[in-house]
Amino acid sequence: MRTVNATAKLWLGHTEVTRIGLGTNRLTNTPEHVAFVKEAVAAGVNLIDTAHTYTGGQSEETIGAALSPISDGCVIATKGGWNGGHPEVLRGEIEGSLRRLRTDRIGLYYLHRVDPEAPLEESLCAIKEYQDNGKIRHVGVSNVGVEQVKRARDVVPIAAVQNPYNLSDRRSDEVVDYCAAEEIVFVPYFPLRVGGPALATIAERHGATPAQITLAWPLRRSPTTLPMPGTLSLEHLKENLAALEIELSEAEFEALR
Repeated sequence: MRTVNATAKLWLGHTEVTRIGLGTNRLTNTPEHVAFVKEAVAAGVNLIDTAHTYTGGQSEETIGAALSPISDGCVIATKGGWNGGHPEVLRGEIEGSLRRLRTDRIGLYYLHRVDPEAPLEESLCAIKEYQDNGKIRHVGVSNVGVEQVKRARDVVPIAAVQNPYNLSDRRSDEVVDYCAAEEIVFVPYFPLRVGGPALATIAERHGATPAQITLAWPLRRSPTTLPMPGTLSLEHLKENLAALEIELSEAEFEALR
């Protein structure tokens, strides 16, 4: 029998967010996808993740069409800098994201990756300009190690870190632990990649799908973790959210580890 997870939400700044979000790297600007984003929010998702590069900007456009004006209780996270972290590049991408999202302030803005040809500090200073001007509320970093997070925090407060992380990709274990200790939200992307012989047995024991168990594992792994699975299906999204109700035992958690 399932019991409701008492830690199904966490705080991102002053906004309480559900601990499973929606990734939108395949979202396109169609009436069906606009409707889906609205349905996702109605179902309980209030952290939606996109990026300047996703589907050529259509992901941001779709979210803007669906949710503008964006309510205070919903956080839209977007990213820039994948194609270069020079300040002038980032400024142009931030302006484009503001326009496509139809908003005057982005809830969470990530540096998508560290540009080897542009110092991390210079990239983040450009983002901080927009935070200082009220056009970005919170700042995050993506695809980083612990030392890069520490350097980033010397420039601007870091609210979230987004890295690939799942049962079969554990390279960010040290980042997960650092974020938990510092009360920074850790956002795993590609969280549904499965692995391990115990998965099917544990899923059957809980009356759950293997995908739900793969989401329940990072939720138990750290109290500041918020997985970001992507989907275009409302049924799949509701299945993902149901993982919040699964409480893995210590033995199950270790078997999956």
